[in-house]
Amino acid sequence: MGDMDPHIFAVAEEAYKQMARDEKNQSIIVSGESGAGKTVSAKYAMRFFATVGGSANDTSVEEKVLASSPIMEAIGNAKTTRNDNSSRFGKYIQIGFDRRYHIIGANMRTYLLEKSRVVFQAEEERNYHIFYQLCASSSLPEFKDLTLSNAEDFTYTSLGENIFIEGVNDAEDLVKTKEALTMLGVKEIHQVSIFKVIASILHLGNVGIVSERDGESCHINRDDTHLHHFCRLLGIEQEQMEHWLCRRKLVTTAETYVKNVSYAQAVNARDALAKHIYAHLFDWIVEHINKALHTSTKQHSFIGVLDIYGFETFEINSFEQFCINYANEKLQQQFNSHVFKLEQEEYMKEQIPWTLIDFYDNQPCIDLIEAKLGILDLLDEECKVPKGTDQNWAQKLYSKHSKSGHFEKPRMSNRSFIVVHFADKVEYQCDGFLEKNRDTVYEEQINILKASQFQLVADLFNDGKDAGPPSATSKTSKINVRAAKPAPKGHNREHRKTVGTQFRNSLHLLMDTLNATTPHYVRCIKPNDFKESFVFDSRRAVQQLRACGVLETIRISAAGYPSRWTYPDFFSRYRVLMTKKDMTIGDKKQVCKNLLETLIKDPDKFQFGKTKIFFRAGQVAYLEKLRADKFRFACINIQKTVRGWLQRIRYRKIRKSAITLQRYGRGYLARRYAEMLRLTRAALICQKQYRMVRVRREYLRTRRAVITIQAFARGMFIRRLYQEFLLHHKAMIIQKTIRGWLVRKKYLRARYAAIVIQCFYRRVRAKRQLKQLKIEARSAEHLKNLSVGMENKIVQLQKKMDNQSKEYKTQNEQLVVTNTALGSEVTKLQKEVETLRSRQTAGTQVTSLQEELEKLRAELQEANAQKKQIEEEFSNEKQGLEQRVEELEKENSLLKKEKEEMNRDVSQKEIRLQVELDEERQRYQNLVKEYSRLEQRYENLQEDIFLLLNHSNQSSLGSDSNYPSINMSEAGDTDDTIQQVEEMGIEKAAMDLSVFMKLQKRVRELEQERKRLQTNLEKVEELSKHKSSTSEDDINADLAYNSLKRQELETENKKLKNDLNELRKAVADKASDNNSSNELQEGYNLLLNQLKAANEELDVRKEEVLMLKTQIVNSTRQSENINHIVTQDWGYLNEDGELGLAYQGLKQVARLLEAQLQTQSRQHKDELEALHTQIELLKDNLEKKQEMLDHFSTLSPEALVEFSVQQEITRLTNENLVRPYLRYNLLYDLKELVEKLEKNEKKLKKQLRIYMKKVQELEVSQATKSRPELTRQVTVQRKEKDFEGMLEYYKDDEALLVKTLITDMKPNAVSATVPCLPAYILFMCIRHADYINDDQKVHSLLTANINAIKKVLKRNNDDFEMTSFWLANTSRLLHCLKQYSGDEAFMTQNTAKQNEHCLKNFDLAEYRQVLSDLSIQIYQQLVRVAEGIMQPMIVSAMLESESIPSLAGVKPMGYRNRSSSLDCESGGPVGYTLQALIKQLGQFYTIMADHGLDPEISQQVVRQLFYSINAVTLNNLLLRKDVCSWSTGMQLRYNISQLEEWLRGKNLHQSGAVATIEPVIQAAQLLQVKKKTSQDAEAICSLCTALSLQQIVKILNLYTPLNEFEERVTVSFIREIQNRLQDRIENNQLLVDTKYTFPVLFPYTPSALSLETVHIPASLSLDFLTRV
Repeated sequence: MGDMDPHIFAVAEEAYKQMARDEKNQSIIVSGESGAGKTVSAKYAMRFFATVGGSANDTSVEEKVLASSPIMEAIGNAKTTRNDNSSRFGKYIQIGFDRRYHIIGANMRTYLLEKSRVVFQAEEERNYHIFYQLCASSSLPEFKDLTLSNAEDFTYTSLGENIFIEGVNDAEDLVKTKEALTMLGVKEIHQVSIFKVIASILHLGNVGIVSERDGESCHINRDDTHLHHFCRLLGIEQEQMEHWLCRRKLVTTAETYVKNVSYAQAVNARDALAKHIYAHLFDWIVEHINKALHTSTKQHSFIGVLDIYGFETFEINSFEQFCINYANEKLQQQFNSHVFKLEQEEYMKEQIPWTLIDFYDNQPCIDLIEAKLGILDLLDEECKVPKGTDQNWAQKLYSKHSKSGHFEKPRMSNRSFIVVHFADKVEYQCDGFLEKNRDTVYEEQINILKASQFQLVADLFNDGKDAGPPSATSKTSKINVRAAKPAPKGHNREHRKTVGTQFRNSLHLLMDTLNATTPHYVRCIKPNDFKESFVFDSRRAVQQLRACGVLETIRISAAGYPSRWTYPDFFSRYRVLMTKKDMTIGDKKQVCKNLLETLIKDPDKFQFGKTKIFFRAGQVAYLEKLRADKFRFACINIQKTVRGWLQRIRYRKIRKSAITLQRYGRGYLARRYAEMLRLTRAALICQKQYRMVRVRREYLRTRRAVITIQAFARGMFIRRLYQEFLLHHKAMIIQKTIRGWLVRKKYLRARYAAIVIQCFYRRVRAKRQLKQLKIEARSAEHLKNLSVGMENKIVQLQKKMDNQSKEYKTQNEQLVVTNTALGSEVTKLQKEVETLRSRQTAGTQVTSLQEELEKLRAELQEANAQKKQIEEEFSNEKQGLEQRVEELEKENSLLKKEKEEMNRDVSQKEIRLQVELDEERQRYQNLVKEYSRLEQRYENLQEDIFLLLNHSNQSSLGSDSNYPSINMSEAGDTDDTIQQVEEMGIEKAAMDLSVFMKLQKRVRELEQERKRLQTNLEKVEELSKHKSSTSEDDINADLAYNSLKRQELETENKKLKNDLNELRKAVADKASDNNSSNELQEGYNLLLNQLKAANEELDVRKEEVLMLKTQIVNSTRQSENINHIVTQDWGYLNEDGELGLAYQGLKQVARLLEAQLQTQSRQHKDELEALHTQIELLKDNLEKKQEMLDHFSTLSPEALVEFSVQQEITRLTNENLVRPYLRYNLLYDLKELVEKLEKNEKKLKKQLRIYMKKVQELEVSQATKSRPELTRQVTVQRKEKDFEGMLEYYKDDEALLVKTLITDMKPNAVSATVPCLPAYILFMCIRHADYINDDQKVHSLLTANINAIKKVLKRNNDDFEMTSFWLANTSRLLHCLKQYSGDEAFMTQNTAKQNEHCLKNFDLAEYRQVLSDLSIQIYQQLVRVAEGIMQPMIVSAMLESESIPSLAGVKPMGYRNRSSSLDCESGGPVGYTLQALIKQLGQFYTIMADHGLDPEISQQVVRQLFYSINAVTLNNLLLRKDVCSWSTGMQLRYNISQLEEWLRGKNLHQSGAVATIEPVIQAAQLLQVKKKTSQDAEAICSLCTALSLQQIVKILNLYTPLNEFEERVTVSFIREIQNRLQDRIENNQLLVDTKYTFPVLFPYTPSALSLETVHIPASLSLDFLTRV
């Protein structure tokens, strides 16, 4: 133990071992300055005994022993300038053990409680902790009766001017104190009484004592509330206490006098009473702790732990410091005697001669204090003198002890004295010594307290209770363990013995106890006086070592034989100094003697004991030097030998290597010479061949050059000759061309001149003719002639048109007649032809007539055939259309029925799905809330675990390093606790995961249900498409009725299909809401969009077919009419020449139109055939899509998305290949439009860039003007070409980025910029990390952001603006992660540039889920903060404020002005108005809008706030009878209308907020309607659908008439209401749940803002970010 570093567990283990080994009682004396750690060391020692010597049964005695510490710290510890938890009393705790050395009980004795601290504290100090703990918990319901408030409001707790301790929570400490009291068996009623006594002391300190004018008397005001509370809490009479606080009773032998006291005496008496009450309460608590720790089992031995104050010296030292230093003198004397005794026993046991060592004896100093006529005796004697003073006592000390060596008088003071203690000289101020020693309390005040109504208060001051039963004594110690304070007795029994006498007696008892035990000392050294860690003041440490006697002990030990070795250890250590001859001796003791006699010549420097060798100071160091020299000489010899051996080995290796190198070198030189000879011969051969080749090449080059020169020369001569011939030919061509051009030019000039002359001449003639015509036109007769002629012509034309219309009807009959006539004429002509043939064989006229006749017959046959064909087609088409119309009508009726049935089914399922979805969302958000609470709890547990780990690591480290025999159970328990906490965390995580899996399973079930509905809808849709497509097979219809009927059916089918599409969309939306992050749902949405596009395209094709049908029908009608006109004989109508000419012109026009219509009809037929083929292709596509949908249901999500993309590409390719001619014009127009838009976009971008440059230049100029000292540009510049919407930062700047954007970000800092700017900046940083494919950077940044947002929200948990700001930014960051995730479901509204900015490498779906959960938590916090702000405003604004002036005086009978009177009596605010409530709502909405929060989320917040208004208002209405009246209903209806008007003004009437206040609306209407007849009851039942039966009945029962003319609601009427509503299925809860929260939904809202346009202001100081 002596060889190891000191440790408190080592001392405790040594005491425990000696108690078990020697069966002797032990004591551990812990001493040191204030703040050095005495209390903590004592606690650790007791914790060691509780762990090692735990009780054998389940009595938990060791826990009770440890539980006494927080109680004693609360009532006996206080903050001083040197220590935040300084013990202001001394205590000696005896822990009793049985024969098996298990703890069976304990007993505590206390010494010299610092009672003066109750009424006075120095600067920067506090009173005892219990006072501040009660003040910190004064708001709790169980402490309302104490009428406490803040500690600053009480005199006894605010004198130090610092009521707080850093890192200490007084309210939590009070909880620990109450738990400790409960564990020690203090009943709840006694605890309440204790707290009442402590609170009464605080109130007593605030009692105001007023001095009279004469200065010799005083009084207390009658209405002093603190005196009233003091008397009430102690159960005493206020008048008596008020009387005796300002007076005292003087008793003489003859009579008794009552004397008034001065103000100072009254204040001293009040303070003395407070100290006396607290001292008795302290003794009572200690007594009950001893009772709780007392055991009936026989005690075998005990270990005492003494935690007593150390030596103290301050600038001003008083009676307390005198007693403390007196106790330390006694302890130092005991310590010196014990150390000296140990040394003496050691020397005697080893039987070595030694002489007595002189050491400092402080017995003279102790005699000066406690001997007869010592300081304490003179103090008691002066206290007995009636008019004794501190100055008289000081003069007695000067005269009596001036010759003492330990007493000195200061030079400059007559009211102080100096005592020379063992540690230092201390100067004591005599002021207050007598008063503190007397501890005077007026007997009259004590008698009042004895007569208290409360038993505990009476027991505190009862004489019989002061002397407790004697504690159990140890069997072996022969020392009776009695109470520290002996029982007072006699008249003024509580004050007979002075404090000094009591302390001296208790100190003697303590010394007897310590002397009867084996002491163990723990000296606590304080490293510095500033309460700072890792700061060591060596001067203060030496001062404390001197004060606690350690230096004196070292000096005593050094005067003897401080160093000692056992013979085996000495032999093992120093055998290197022995010779071989000495080693042969078998007796190690003799060997050691021989060695020492040889090495140390002075025999006085060492002594031989029985088992050890003792050395004087410095001899061991001399032996160590000899041993080191021996080792050094041996080491040199070893090094010399080894180095020689190594050098010889090295020489042999070098010689062998040199021989080898010589051999290889000579061989290399020979081989190189042979190689040189071979190379010389080869060089000669190469030179010969090279010279030959060089000469031959020179000859051939010269020959080729000559031939080339000849060829070029001959070609040049030939080309020159050819150029001459070519020039002559070109000159001839130019001459020919120029001559022809000159002749043509001359001709054209002459023709142009002739034409100009003709033009001028004709113009002159035309002008003349025009002038003449103008003159004629101006004449009236000409106009009349024209008008008459025009009228006649118009009339004639009208008649002709009427006749023509009539004649058209008989045209067919005339055609038949003409045909018959032509037939007869043909027969006649045939006969004439035959006769003419016989007569004239060569007549040309007959041949011509025959040809004309054959032509006419052919035309007639063709006309008849066409007519028959048209009639047959018409009849067939008519019958077919009629049949199809009937079939379509039947199918339409069936489809309508199926539609209605499916609508009903879908609506019911939709309602069920909506309810289940809301329930699932509510459960999930509750889980998120529970997760946040568990996360907070997990953080708290982590802190506790960290503390436990530190404690266990320290204990285990100290045990392993110093004392291996210590029990390791405590460290094991700590590890088990950590493991258990970790397992609990894992179980919670598993629980959350299981719930999440259930939600996923529910989503899959909903998805299957949606697919089943989708298949049914698609079957109906295919049926309708099939039926509608069959009606488009035949196109040549001409009946208007059938065409109109078909159009009506087509519109009906289109409506049905739109309804089905809407139903399908609703089902898809409900399914997608269940799990927005499901990849299967995204694939399904993609396929649904494809199918919708195909259906829309089919509708467009059908509309085109219908348009073509109408055109074809019109063209066929026109062609038929024209054919009829052509076949008529125009000569029949030719009554006059003009009509014949007009008819002939019309006939020509008709022929032209017929030709055009025939061409158009052919084109239309071709187009119709093409459309038929398209319809067939579309049908095939629909069938393929149906097969694809069936196939999709069997695929996995990944395969589903891949297959859908392939199918989309194939479909687009087929459409582009099959129908290019239909889209060519549209694509061409679209291309032109796109080009124009691109041009405009480029222009606008250029302008925008110019403006952005100007804005940035202006910002820079302003920044430079306002701060001219800056030399660097701070604004982040934009790169117009290379910027891709990313921000780069170094990994080391991540903490700075998070700190700037999140931790230190204020909402007003970015109020003038783009909303949600921090979210955009963070996402741009994430984009860059994704761009460089750094997954650690992405993970680190996202995790840091989420944790920082949580910390900010935790720090600002009551700030609505900050919560709204981070809700907007978190939701925007979530939307950005979705928008740029690369999923097609989120890219539908993106621009091409935004699609380029999508993430490339990472899928952040998991972080999207985390951000979604974080958004839910922030939303819940936002609602909670808003509800907390609005909570006190709702009742006053909705029910009590009088918004309608005419109803201000209308109150129910007996309740006039009740609310205002209640407010005034309670001292609360006057009340909030409705305008204040609406203004608060407007502020909330404005803040959310300014922060860029999504309107859907803002609407949900408003809806939740309106639900809170409804719940609070309705609950107060149901609980207050004074507001259930007609006027309140009128007022409430008006207030609700104002809220609805506010909703409409903010465009929030669609948010569902009005529905949440429907119960309050119906309650207001219920207060206003009549309540007499059965019709009124029926109206109420139909009106109050949102109110439950209990709520309706409660309102009717509470309804109060306005005046005597109005009747109350009868019981029969209420029963009738109950009978009518008894079958209603509803919740029977009376009050509305104010804690209910609607499930929040975050809809996906992509941003239209492009990332490259985001501008970062210079005020954010983000210059370490680089744009990429």
